[in-house]
Amino acid sequence: MGRRVTDSGIAPAASWRGPTALRGSDAPARRTVSTRLLNSPVSAIVAALATASFGASGAAAFAATPTAPGAASLPATGPGASPSSTAPAPLACLASGNNGYLRARLRGTFDLDLAWSSPTMQCEGGARPDGRGLRVTIAGPAADGRRLRFVFGIDDTPEGASVRARPTNLTVIFEGEQRLFATRGADKCTTDELRQERIGALGGPRRSWRIVARGFCIGPATTLAGDARLLLTSFDFASEVTHVDEPAPPAAAASR
Repeated sequence: MGRRVTDSGIAPAASWRGPTALRGSDAPARRTVSTRLLNSPVSAIVAALATASFGASGAAAFAATPTAPGAASLPATGPGASPSSTAPAPLACLASGNNGYLRARLRGTFDLDLAWSSPTMQCEGGARPDGRGLRVTIAGPAADGRRLRFVFGIDDTPEGASVRARPTNLTVIFEGEQRLFATRGADKCTTDELRQERIGALGGPRRSWRIVARGFCIGPATTLAGDARLLLTSFDFASEVTHVDEPAPPAAAASR
C-alpha cells in the first residue's frame, strides 16, 4: 500500500493502485539485479542505472561529470552512516541571492507535496556530457524527515537560452534509504518552459546561470524492479547551473 506524507505523519494513500507485477521469464533476473543494487550505495545504484539506460560509454561519461565546485552535500543517513557522516552539512542554493526554490507534487508509492526554498535546500547543475542539454540536481527535506534528491536531465538546452517543451529525464533518490525511482528516458516528462539569467562574474572560463523552469510528467518514475512508482504531476524550480570551459591542451613542442 502506498503512503501519504502529511503534517501529522504518514497515512495510507488510497489513491495508489499498487505495483505492476513482474511477468514472464524476466522476473527472476530483475529481482536478482534489484536485490544486488539495493544493497549497494546510492552512487552504485545511479551508476548501474546509467549503464542500463545509456550503455557503458554513457555511464562512464555520467560518472566523470564533475559537480560544481563549492557545492555542499546532504549528510548520509540510515543505519550504515558513521557519526561524522550524520553531522549536519551546510546547504546551498543560489546563496548569493538566496532565491532558489522547488515546488513539486508527487503521487504514487508516496504522496508528497514539496515546497523547498533557500537556504534549506541544495542545488547544482551543468551541461550534460554530450553538451546538448542540462543536468540539474535539487535536494532537500520532506515533511516526515526524509531527504530527497531530484535529478532532471533536460534535452537540447543551449547555455543561456530560453526554451520550451523540452523532453526531460527524471530520477528521484530517497537518500539513506537505498530507494531510487527513474523514468529511464525522456519520454515521460516535459520541461514546459525554461529561462536562464546570468549570475556571478561575467569573465573567465566559469559561467553561472540562474535557471527558472516548470513542467510536468505524464508517466511515472519506477524502481529498478518495477514494483513501485512515483508520478511527478507538476514541478517548478529555480536552480543554478555552472558551465566550465575545458582547459586548452598544451601547445605541441616545436620540432627541432
